[in-house]
Amino acid sequence: MKNIKNIILVNLVLGFLLLGSCSESSDTIKESQIDTSTPILSDLDIWLRSNFVAPYNIEISYLWGASDTDIARFLYPINENGVERWSETIRNAWIEPYNQLGGHDFIANITPRQLVYSGGFNYNPNSPTITLGVAEAGTRITFFNLDFLDYSNEENIRQPLRTLHHEYAHILNQKIPFSDDYGLITPGDYTAQWFNVSDQEALDLGFITPYASSQPGEDFVEIVANMLTNSKEGFDAIVSTASPTGQAYIRQKQEIVVAYFQENFAIDLYELQELTYQALLDSLD
Repeated sequence: MKNIKNIILVNLVLGFLLLGSCSESSDTIKESQIDTSTPILSDLDIWLRSNFVAPYNIEISYLWGASDTDIARFLYPINENGVERWSETIRNAWIEPYNQLGGHDFIANITPRQLVYSGGFNYNPNSPTITLGVAEAGTRITFFNLDFLDYSNEENIRQPLRTLHHEYAHILNQKIPFSDDYGLITPGDYTAQWFNVSDQEALDLGFITPYASSQPGEDFVEIVANMLTNSKEGFDAIVSTASPTGQAYIRQKQEIVVAYFQENFAIDLYELQELTYQALLDSLD
C-alpha cells in the first residue's frame, strides 16, 4: 500500500512539473516566422490577375520558385519585359479560339492551373536535344527559352505556340483518351531514338515530325500542334513532301484527331486551325 502511495505521489509531482513546464513554454512563444502579409502587386501582377487568374483560374508564374523547375538544370526566369506580350499571345492564340468554338468556359473548365515562364534553354543531359515545354499532371505547363522570342519571325513564334498546343492536347487526352486504333496505323516505327530521325525520314514513315515517332501519345499531339500553328495550306504543304505511303498514314491519323475533337468537345479542328493560325499572324510585328 505504501508503494502505491509513493507511486501516486511521484506521478503527482511529475504532473505538476510538466504543467509548470508547459506553462513556462507558452509564456515564451515567439512571433510566427511565417510571412502572412499581403504581397505587394506590381502593375504586371494586377494585369495578370485580371486577365488570367480571375477569368480562367490560371496563375502565371514568371518569378522564381525552387519548385517550379528542375533545380539540377541551369534555368532562369523570363525577363519581365517579355511577360505581358507572351501572355497576350497565348491568350489570343489559345484561350480565345478554344472558348469561341468550345464555349465561354472551355478553358476555365479544362486547363493547366499554372503557366511557368523560363527564360533560358532546357538542355537535356546525355542527349542532343532540348526540352521546349513540359506539362505536369495536367495542372502546369512550363515554357522554356522565352527570352529568345522574336516577334518579327513567324517560325520563331510558331515554335513556343506549337509547344503550348502540344502540351494542352496532352491535357485534353488525360481528360478523354483517344482511340487505341491510332497507335495501330504505324505500330512498328515508333522509336526511343527519335532524335536520330530526320524530318524527311519521319514524314516518309507517316509522322508529321521526328518527335511524333517517339510514341503514339506524342504522335497524336504533334498532329494537333502542327495543325494549329499552320494554315490548312501550310499543313497540307508539309504533308505533301512525304512519300505516298507516309502521306496516307498521316491523313489516317489526322482523321482520327479531327474526329476526336468533334466527338468529344464539339470542336471543328479546321475552324480552330483558322482561328489559332490567324492569331499567330496577328501577334507578329
